[in-house]
Amino acid sequence: MKEVTIVIVDDDPDFSASVKMFFAGERGYSVAAVARTGKDGVEAILRVEPDVVLLDMILPETDGFEVMSGARLGGSRAKFIALSAIPGDEYAARAIRGGASHYMLKPISFLSLKNRIDELVGGEILPTVRLQQNRMLDERITNIFISVGIPAHIKGYQFLREAIKMAVACPEIINSITKRLYPEVAGRFDTSASKVERAIRHAIEVAWNKGKIENINQIFGVKVYSGNEKPTNGEFIALVADKMLIECA
Repeated sequence: MKEVTIVIVDDDPDFSASVKMFFAGERGYSVAAVARTGKDGVEAILRVEPDVVLLDMILPETDGFEVMSGARLGGSRAKFIALSAIPGDEYAARAIRGGASHYMLKPISFLSLKNRIDELVGGEILPTVRLQQNRMLDERITNIFISVGIPAHIKGYQFLREAIKMAVACPEIINSITKRLYPEVAGRFDTSASKVERAIRHAIEVAWNKGKIENINQIFGVKVYSGNEKPTNGEFIALVADKMLIECA
């Protein structure tokens, strides 16, 4: 099946490297080229003919508007996601008028970026594979929750499962659990970040109060915790997410 091919046009090498590393871990996506200037970006787009271009709007020697124009004149049919640190609806609207399908304000969540790409081309490429992967991940997480005694009827169950799935998709999000992970989970369930944090904490405490610590140690193959220890939210999410990543590798 055809992969989603991506070209990154951004003068920040650290950002480009991070995006490339993220998508290297995502089946069905390929970063085919990285360019740091507008001129090189147009050349890369016309050479690679990608599905999606991640385009920084502020570039050396030119800007994202000229890149989109040059690519279109060259016959490119790529979809553009404009990236910028410039806030404001006016600039975003100008980027959309200039040919961008989406406008995202830096710093961005890689998971949100992947979701935007899926919105643009995900329905055309690898839909069956992606659906199967999501279903398998849900099943694995559910099995762990059953084993450790986290009941499905409590709010923290859904929040915790979503947080783990996000950490699988974007492992570095665990380093920004308060600023990124909780707010993104909250946004998906129309609630607050503080309620997400408390509900996840409650779900973990329920498991520990049921005394199923040995089940947890058996699942991970090592003695992770003893009876008087409780992991933080971030530790538990990272632990389960790491197991999912290893199993899917």
